[in-house]
Amino acid sequence: MARDILKTLKAEHDELRELFAELKETTDRGVKKREGLLEKIEASLLPHAKWEEKVFYPAFKERADRDGVQTYAEALTEHHAVENTVIPEVHAADPGTPEFAGRTKVFGEFIDHHAKEEEKTMFKMARELFTAEERAQLDEDYEEWKQSDAAAALIAGEKAKAGVKGAVKSMTQ
Repeated sequence: MARDILKTLKAEHDELRELFAELKETTDRGVKKREGLLEKIEASLLPHAKWEEKVFYPAFKERADRDGVQTYAEALTEHHAVENTVIPEVHAADPGTPEFAGRTKVFGEFIDHHAKEEEKTMFKMARELFTAEERAQLDEDYEEWKQSDAAAALIAGEKAKAGVKGAVKSMTQ
């Protein structure tokens, strides 16, 4: 099968949906399982989101018409809402509580909503804006970037930022 960044991003969306479904099935007693699943979710989500923000979205915006630029703005705003509000709220909750279950449910709903919109609207537009060769090259670039030191540093920084924001939120609740 030919490489295609849109197929890769969709597969990652599906993986996140599965992880959130698994997390939803946990109980308050499953603290270790919840912590492990949250770690897997973030390990999948952070590189995906940061690469979209740094590479895919700007390339998309550059070629898009007015509707495409609006789609870009919606996607970026959803990323920022998750990064600055939802993830810190999750980190502020004790994994052995109903609050954690509720917050991760909302987190999963946000991700599912965002992924559905992206797949239905942005990816459809992107198929017209980028050739198959360009989408294949983006896919290769993404795979290479995920293995890079720059990506590792960016992800570590994002995890630390989420932890700090979560700690501040938990102290102010």
